[in-house]
Amino acid sequence: MGENDRIKIGISSCLLGYKVRYDGGHKKDRFLTDTLGQYFEYVPVCPEVEYGLGIPREALRLVGNPESPRLVTTKTHRDHTDRMLRWARKRVIELGKEGLCGFIFKSNSPSSGMERVKVYSDNGMPEKKGSGLFARVFMDHFPLIPVEEEGRLHDAKLRENFIERIFTLKKWRELQAKSRSLGMLVDFHTRNKLLILSHSPKHCGAMGKLVAGGKKYSIKELHKAYETLLMEALKLKTTVKKNVNVLQHMMGYFKKHLSADEKQELLEIIRSYHDEDIPLIVPVTVLNHYVRKYEQPYLDKQTYLNPHPLALHLRNHV
Repeated sequence: MGENDRIKIGISSCLLGYKVRYDGGHKKDRFLTDTLGQYFEYVPVCPEVEYGLGIPREALRLVGNPESPRLVTTKTHRDHTDRMLRWARKRVIELGKEGLCGFIFKSNSPSSGMERVKVYSDNGMPEKKGSGLFARVFMDHFPLIPVEEEGRLHDAKLRENFIERIFTLKKWRELQAKSRSLGMLVDFHTRNKLLILSHSPKHCGAMGKLVAGGKKYSIKELHKAYETLLMEALKLKTTVKKNVNVLQHMMGYFKKHLSADEKQELLEIIRSYHDEDIPLIVPVTVLNHYVRKYEQPYLDKQTYLNPHPLALHLRNHV
């Protein structure tokens, strides 16, 4: 991708190799910097340093109620909660001007952990039920923006889902920047219908009804409602069963074109995917071949067949 085509993503600074951790170290993640860095333009954030703490510094931890924990230093018990929250609320407003399409948080961090962060009770026993203070403020302020932690991105399904959501949100915003019209919305929904179906048939149906009755709403209301449903749908994980449903649906477009042998081969490939003997990339590659061979115009537009760069190999493991 060109420099101007890369997608803006917020990220915990230490994951890029910045030495900003409490001990003066970093947690550089090569997959994020070297692989995803080809497609993402990162906006680094280190809550603790930007908030005003030094390097190195006394470690912090969450204490009290997991729903509203306090952020305190581990030895001196200095409470940084209120000042950190004030800083975080100001910072997310600034980040709103960056046009972020996602954020990658540092796992287990009392300021940046997305989930399952240790919260210590009064007797000193930890429970993995918290979220970092900055991460919580960010997620509350941007409920539709895809977020993940670097540790969870080692899971192939979570990784594919997260990156797919980012590329879809980027395309949605690009189209909105060109034209906020009912016609644009109809075209976008048409192109992404099978992708949405693979995540949530329920949302796909609701979004279809919304678009069909689009003239009843103002363009602003219509686009806001659609974007909310879109990001809610894509947050739900695909499953083998839902993907098989989409693959079989796509196969129906070729019933007048495929020979008996081709039909049988495609059915066997879909069955092998159903049995989890092969990854999703195999039936998708075959269907892409038939789309080009038989010039199927509807499927040729479907994002489902190419939701993210092939070079990332995301569907080789799901």
